[in-house]
This record gives sequence, C-alpha cells and structure tokens, in this order.
Amino acid sequence: MFVGAADKFDERIDQKIFHAEIVVDVAKVSAETKAYQPIPIIADFTNENGFDSLRETIEANYRQVKQEVLSLVDSETARIKADPTLSLLLKES
Repeated sequence: MFVGAADKFDERIDQKIFHAEIVVDVAKVSAETKAYQPIPIIADFTNENGFDSLRETIEANYRQVKQEVLSLVDSETARIKADPTLSLLLKES
C-alpha cells in the first residue's frame, strides 16, 4: 500500500491506493506566473548608510504600543477607582 503525492504536476504514481487526480493546466499556470508583477515597495527602512532598520523600527513600535496600553490601563483603573459606582468592579488589592 502506498499513499503519496507527486513532486511534479505531470508525474504519476501508479501505486496509489486511491485514484484521485488533480488536473493542472501547466501552460496556463506558467503564463499566469509570467504575468506576475513585483510587489511595490511601500516603505523603505534602509538608512543613508545602507543599514536595514526594519527590525529596530518594529521593536520600537512594539515597545511604544505596549507602553501606551499600560498607560491606558493605569488611567482607566484610576478613573474606575474614583467612580463609586464603578469601583465595585475592581478587586481589592
């Protein structure tokens, strides 16, 4: 018993236990692939020295968002504590 998939569209495996077949129009796929256009560069993270700062930019944005979320949580917690009707929602610590 053998179950597997061929590496190439036109390669057949005769020892299969099932007889399903995926039909691919190789010429059409090839023509479609040739018509692909490159994805445009929207933002370039290369500085004047040729250094790619993408990773640093992402990390800085992550730290900023994390800090803003913590600040928002703190300010909302303070607001809820100051409101007698909402302060009951917070656990005593």
